[in-house]
Amino acid sequence: MGRRIKAAILGPGNIGTDLMFKILKRGANLRLEMLCGIQADSKGLALARENGIATSANGIDDILGAPDIRIAFDATSAAAHTKHARLFREADITVIDLTPAAIGPYVIPVVNLDEHLNSPNLNLVTCGGQAAVPIVKAITRVAETPYAEIVAVMSSKSAGPGTRRNIDEYTQTTARAIVELGGTQRGKAIILLNPAEPPMTMSSTIYAKVERSDQEAITDSVDRMVSNVQSYVPGYRLKMPPQFDGDKVTVMIEVEGAGDYLPTYSGNLDIETCAALAVGEAVAGNMLDAGGAG
Repeated sequence: MGRRIKAAILGPGNIGTDLMFKILKRGANLRLEMLCGIQADSKGLALARENGIATSANGIDDILGAPDIRIAFDATSAAAHTKHARLFREADITVIDLTPAAIGPYVIPVVNLDEHLNSPNLNLVTCGGQAAVPIVKAITRVAETPYAEIVAVMSSKSAGPGTRRNIDEYTQTTARAIVELGGTQRGKAIILLNPAEPPMTMSSTIYAKVERSDQEAITDSVDRMVSNVQSYVPGYRLKMPPQFDGDKVTVMIEVEGAGDYLPTYSGNLDIETCAALAVGEAVAGNMLDAGGAG
């Protein structure tokens, strides 16, 4: 292997563990050094040890004290990240935030990653934002769009305690991202947890109000965006192409997980970890280009 940037993951829950396996399988610029949590007997830490990754139950402290860690992925909670962000900044560790804390700039790989490669804190919005905001952006880049609304539906089984604690932050952060990254004047986000058995695959429906729309241009723009997202989220697909009703456009997408650690129906978690890997690889590549290495 060539030069790589040393990285750590904080939070050994479902998201952190799935991200660990993604980095181990597909990381080219990243070298995962450590997975940290606060419960010594957690399943995620046990799996990390089985795969030769150092672990700690001392939370953020051992990452801050580890030599040459340049990038950290925070997969804890929005409340916890508000404390972690300052500590990572003081330690000169770039943090990729997988919580809805939104302390750093919102980053969605196909929308604005290149603008934030040198940011000390990059926020991955939410799973609903990663799934739906690219479609909103695809519409707004070819049509004036005063309003967009997304409804994300996911299996109850794929929404762990962290997700449930962050529901308010989730909807608020996603709605802001619809405006700031999607390019609309107003936005709204709704999350629904579906208890169906067998568990349903995550889907998002995007509703947009457009002015002077060109149906062919919107359809082409959405198709191109879906293809771009698929470059780092293979299970991302168009479930319903743009449907037009006067000044309203409706699009539905579905996300099937890769099954690296989580069940394939957990596309809501998979798209977040896929985005984290894509952002981490790009940030690490930028560091390597600048002459740094772990």
